[in-house]
Amino acid sequence: QTFFAETNGDEKIEKMYKLDGIITVADSKYIVKRLDEEKPDGVVNEAIEQVCFADKIILNKTDLIESKDELEAIEKRIRQLNPQAPIFQCQHSEISPKEVINIGAFDLDRVLNFDPYFLGDIKNPKHDQAVSSTSTKIEGEVNIQLLDNWIHRLLHDQGEQLYRYKGIIAVKGRDEKYVFQGVGHYFSGKFSGKWGEDEARESTFVFIGKDLNLKLLNEGFKACRQTDELRFTVGTLVEANVGRYEKGVVIEQWDEGNAYRIRLKGGREIWAPVDIDVYVRLPVDGKQDQ
Repeated sequence: QTFFAETNGDEKIEKMYKLDGIITVADSKYIVKRLDEEKPDGVVNEAIEQVCFADKIILNKTDLIESKDELEAIEKRIRQLNPQAPIFQCQHSEISPKEVINIGAFDLDRVLNFDPYFLGDIKNPKHDQAVSSTSTKIEGEVNIQLLDNWIHRLLHDQGEQLYRYKGIIAVKGRDEKYVFQGVGHYFSGKFSGKWGEDEARESTFVFIGKDLNLKLLNEGFKACRQTDELRFTVGTLVEANVGRYEKGVVIEQWDEGNAYRIRLKGGREIWAPVDIDVYVRLPVDGKQDQ
C-alpha cells in the first residue's frame, strides 16, 4: 500500500519506483492448512490476505504433492479466494522471469489489453465465510460524481475490510473507459481507452474482502447509474444514516454531486451520496410530520 500512499507530500518513492504487481508464493504442501487456520478475534489470517491481494500466484513445491487430484483441489481452494489471479505451478520457485516482471498490473493504461484476468466471474468462498467476493455488471452509464462520492464513502467506512477491488466503468458524457482498482484505502483510477462503436456501454466492478456488506456494494454501485429522478423530493421527511438513522428533511437534490443534502432535526446538515436505503430511507414509523 506504500505505493498508493502520499506520505506528508513526500513523492520520492513514487518518483523512484512504481508498483508493477503483487506476486504471492504459496507452499503447495501447507497452503490449504494456512488458509483454514482459525485466528483469534481481531487477528488477521495473513495467508488469506496474501492470496486475495495477489495479481499472480506461484504454487511452489508441487513435487511434494502426491496426486494430480490433490493438486487440483489445492488450486480450487485458492481460486475460491481469488478467482482472477493466474496460478503457476513450479518446483524450487523456478519460473520464467517474464511471468513475474513487467506485468503492468497497476498500469491502468495497459491493464485492459495486457491483463485478461482484470475482471472475471466471481463466486463467494465456501470455506472462509468471513472472506467474500462479489461482482456486478450494469447496463447503461454511470454518473462519475456519484461514483466518486460513493467510493470515497465506501473506503472511509469499509477500507480496512477491502482487500482488492477493480472495475471498468462507462461514464456519462465520456467516450473513454474509466478504469479503477485499489488495495484497502488506496484507490487509483483514470480514463483509458475508448469504447468501440459497436461495444455495449456497460459497467462492471469486482470486490474481494472480509466481512463485506455485499448488499451495500451491489446496491450502491447500481445507484450510481445516471438518472434524472430521485426517490425523495425537496421537503420530504427521511431518516439518514449517520452511524444510526436520524430523522431529517431533504433540502436539496444533487448537491455537489451527492444525491441529497439533508438537514437533521438538530440542525446539522449531511449528504447522502447515493439514493439507497443504506444511506437514506423513509421513516420506519411511516410518519411524515416533523
